[in-house]
Amino acid sequence: MDWTALYLKTSGLNVFILGTGEVATRRANKFLDHGAIVRLAGNSIDEELLDKGAELYSTDEADELVEWADLVVIASGDKDLSNHVADISKDKLLNRADFPDDGDIIVPTSFNIGDIEISIFTGGKSPLMARQLRKRIQSIITEEDILEIELQDYSRSLLKEYVPDQKDRRDYLYMIFEDEMIKGLIESGKIDEAKAVICELIKRDFDDT
Repeated sequence: MDWTALYLKTSGLNVFILGTGEVATRRANKFLDHGAIVRLAGNSIDEELLDKGAELYSTDEADELVEWADLVVIASGDKDLSNHVADISKDKLLNRADFPDDGDIIVPTSFNIGDIEISIFTGGKSPLMARQLRKRIQSIITEEDILEIELQDYSRSLLKEYVPDQKDRRDYLYMIFEDEMIKGLIESGKIDEAKAVICELIKRDFDDT
């Protein structure tokens, strides 16, 4: 496979989407939800996209929109126009919904569970299996997993005040993760009590060092 997984910071990113159909709308929603500035070229767009700040332009303005964009997304059924936009987007990040391998960026199936974002990419071999794997993954991630992430984030932030060495912080985080009392509090949904226990442990162990 010629692709590797990366995350692109999209806050404030200028995204031009050629097309206004189902795929274009789905891509627009994803980028808008992650802070991008989105302009689409086509006939009409959903009211929801307008409410989120998307702007609609004519396909006659495609050249100017490419010039404006940081990322160009091609999701149009107009083959000639799609190829033209791809040709003039050589110095831009490019995502092609029609021919993914001809672009630089893949927009995979992704979903959120709390603060977790999970992406699934099958290399274009099976969108159906990507959806099935999504359902399977969603079914095994528990509320306790989400709370554990919150606690680990809290613990890491607190440990940075006391422990300069990253390896020592990692070892201590494993100790917190395996602590039976903290596990019991997580299972009971007592996140504030678990944080209090962690704070007491860290201060006890490092206040005098």
